[in-house]
Amino acid sequence: MADPKDPALPTTPLRAPNLQEMWRATSDWFAVHYVQILIAIGAAVVIYLLLATLKELGKRHKGRRGATIGYTNVLGRTVAKTTHFFMVMVAARLVAGYADAPPVISRTVIFLFTIATVLQAAIWAREVILGLIERKTLAEDGQGETLANAMGLIRVLVTVGLFAIAAIVVLDNLGVNVTGLVAGLGIGGIAIGLAAQGIFSDLFAALSIIFDQPFRRGEAISYDNTTATVEKIGLKSTRLRALTGEKKVISNANLLQKEITSYQTLDHRRLKFAIGVIYQTPPDVAEQIPDILKAIVDDLGATFVRSGFVGFGGSSLDFELEFEVYLPGWDDIYLIRHKIGLAILRQFNERGIEFAYPTQTTFTAAPDGRMIMPYAEVQPVKSVDLDH
Repeated sequence: MADPKDPALPTTPLRAPNLQEMWRATSDWFAVHYVQILIAIGAAVVIYLLLATLKELGKRHKGRRGATIGYTNVLGRTVAKTTHFFMVMVAARLVAGYADAPPVISRTVIFLFTIATVLQAAIWAREVILGLIERKTLAEDGQGETLANAMGLIRVLVTVGLFAIAAIVVLDNLGVNVTGLVAGLGIGGIAIGLAAQGIFSDLFAALSIIFDQPFRRGEAISYDNTTATVEKIGLKSTRLRALTGEKKVISNANLLQKEITSYQTLDHRRLKFAIGVIYQTPPDVAEQIPDILKAIVDDLGATFVRSGFVGFGGSSLDFELEFEVYLPGWDDIYLIRHKIGLAILRQFNERGIEFAYPTQTTFTAAPDGRMIMPYAEVQPVKSVDLDH
């Protein structure tokens, strides 16, 4: 049987707080420390008004949602999210600390102040993160079309993550052992991540497309053997319209693994023509071909790069022409190439320069190496006069 005098046992039974005693302790505190209390209350009012003023300034500078924002707007949005509960608890914490409040009141104020501070820090961090994300994306894409596709998901992820951390911090300050909770959340997160690996892979690939912006909506891109225009960047897949009219859908993760060629910022294109002339072309005429090609390119408004003889082909003397067209539209570039090709054909015909085409000449030799005709010589047939 336990010894009632054992010091390990409580000497007084547990009982509910006595409100009368709490009121008496509070009254005694006011009676003894009224000067400090009045000074602390005055300072607390000043601090509260200062925080309220900063909050109003933040509202004026937070900017409009969807518009291009700067660091001032991000700071304004963050300050504007300051809660009245936090401002009151900051003031109460100052009063309780400066005026030497009774233990019961001090513990209560500290407890509420901790909760208010942790929650307010989570709210501020959320606004800073979301504001910086919007600033980066809208600075490069003024219409904010791609941001609208993922901002809801980003907001949910950021909010859940920050407030989960805030809840763990609050519980830890209350003396709750959060080791098991953290371990459970970690194991649960791993299980969910493995179960939805494909979905999360595409979701984070969508976020990568939005932030890194390898391409945007409306751009013409090329990957593998496909050339298409981006119609929509979704959270799971990207939808494109092929040049031949078909609608193509590809997952974001799969698309980012490919080599993508974008034609959006292309201000010019370099084009080539391979030209072959017959071997019977005189060397003096062949030497003039690069100058002829340069004159054609310059007359049609393109930029001549280089032209010259590149090799002896199987049935042709091979020349090459390179030129650039500084036009944004492919249709205009296509038309310039068409005109240059026809001008080359016209000039070569006028100058008697013949284009080569695949030909083959066969030579026959006798056993002694002497060249002979590939067929036997035929004796001419003498005509017979039937009248004689």
